[in-house]
This record gives sequence, C-alpha cells and structure tokens, in this order.
Amino acid sequence: MLDVTVIEDPAAAAASLDPIRAQLLAELAAGPASAAMLAGKVGLPRQKVNYHLKALERHGLVELAGERRKGNVTERLMRATAASYVISPLALAAVQPDPDRFRDQLSARWLLALGARLVRDVGTLITGATKARKRLATYALDGEVRFASAADRAAFIQELTAGVGALIRKYDSPEAEGGRDHRIVVAVHPTVKPETSGAAGGAVTSGAAATSDTSEGPKTSEAPSVAPQRCPNSPTDTPS
Repeated sequence: MLDVTVIEDPAAAAASLDPIRAQLLAELAAGPASAAMLAGKVGLPRQKVNYHLKALERHGLVELAGERRKGNVTERLMRATAASYVISPLALAAVQPDPDRFRDQLSARWLLALGARLVRDVGTLITGATKARKRLATYALDGEVRFASAADRAAFIQELTAGVGALIRKYDSPEAEGGRDHRIVVAVHPTVKPETSGAAGGAVTSGAAATSDTSEGPKTSEAPSVAPQRCPNSPTDTPS
C-alpha cells in the first residue's frame, strides 16, 4: 500500500468523493476486509457494499488482497491501494488553477494556485516514475517560525527572497547540455491550529519549500515567495 497517491482521472475523483465510497476507502486503508465485513460498519447490505467496491476497484482505488472460504462462499478481501488520496487539479483540467495568469507574491489565492500546480506536477512525475520503474528525486522543507512583529516578518521575507534568488542565479545553467529544469516553490502562510481551523491569521506562521524535476514552464531567476525554517526535513531521494 502506498502512503499517498494522486487521483488524476475525473471519474476516479468522483468515485472517491461519494460519501459511502469514501467511508469504504477509510475502512480498507486500515486493513483488508470483505463486503460482508464492511456491511455492518457502513450500515448497508452486503450486495450494495459489493457494488461500491467494484466501482472503486475499476478506478484503481482498491485492489484484491486475497480470498477466503466462509462456508460455501468464497469472500474477496479488498484493500485500499493507498493510505490516503489527493485529487489532482487534472481531474478538473478545464478549470484548474493557472498561476501564470497573474503573479502576486502577497496573494493567498496565487499561493493556492501554486500549491495546486505542485500537486498536479508532482502527481504526474510520480505516475511517470512508477511506469518507468525509476526513483523520483525530490526535496521538501517544512517548518514553523514565530515572528515577534510584522516588521520582523517583512524583514525575514526580504532576506529569504534575496537568499533564494542568489542561489538560483548561482546554480542556474540555462546553457548546460544535458541539464534538467527544476521548479522551486517557497511559501509562507499562517499556521492553522486544529482547534481554530476556521480562524484567519495568527502570530505563528509556517511554510514549505519544495523542488522537483520538471520540464514544464520556463526557468526564472526571479526569487520565489517565502519560507520559514526550524527543524527542517532532510533531503530525500523519494521513491516513486
């Protein structure tokens, strides 16, 4: 079972968003189960559960884990193909966000568009790496920082922008034969606390920086947005 997988097909996305099927996915992420075992948990007849399982199986969201005999019946034990799922903007290709329409480093909606593109691109890269049976080299940084004042936050952003911009200019080799383009996304946003997930703003901010192989879009020497750092993750060569 994968830790997380990206859903790109619109029909698969629709299937995963059905409340009953989403509940079945959650149950099967915890371990293999048959339609009869799931029926009591979701409050539906076994035949109805089996119908939903077949729909999820057609879209690759669940798979056969094994079979077992129970009396005169052979039960199919199903399991989720991933512990969690993310729906790619490709599932809504005609209306997916396009951060190239406008560039505003202080716009939360532009940041959202960048995040959506990150999900789309990394999902596509994972799909390609899986088919090619190759590892996908990526890196991500995630942390939190508490700013004492808005002035400190502005100074932090200014220094970060200058520092990242300098690194891009130092290592960017547009004429390098055999080189490969990478996209860099850096962000800062207020931390969402679980107990106040609906509240806006806050004194604590968090952010992330990510890089990935990509052949989409032009390279740029313009510095990305922003990112804090406290206990960063170590870079990894992430398997597909």
